[in-house]
Amino acid sequence: MPTVEHNGKVFPVTDDGFLTDSALWCPEWVDHVRDLEELDEVTEDHRELMIILRDHHEKHGHPPKVKEMTKHTGFKLKHIYELFPSGPGKGACKMAGLPKPDGCV
Repeated sequence: MPTVEHNGKVFPVTDDGFLTDSALWCPEWVDHVRDLEELDEVTEDHRELMIILRDHHEKHGHPPKVKEMTKHTGFKLKHIYELFPSGPGKGACKMAGLPKPDGCV
């Protein structure tokens, strides 16, 4: 199983770089994905979206679809892509410590 090391922590990940266990989600993981996304900072909007993603995943067993993300956050899709240049699935779900969504490329 592949691993990622960041700031002294080791994370088991899938071949696509997603955490294998969302319970391992922590600030060091968020910082690692921030580096991958080449973001200068993690803003309040990033945090809000991660909380919504994690809450939905906990309740339903999967991340919300993009339409649900925009509905629950009030963010336009364009803004979500500004927050996560690699997209809501690859970037946002990865930063939130969730599995790779179905249909995500």
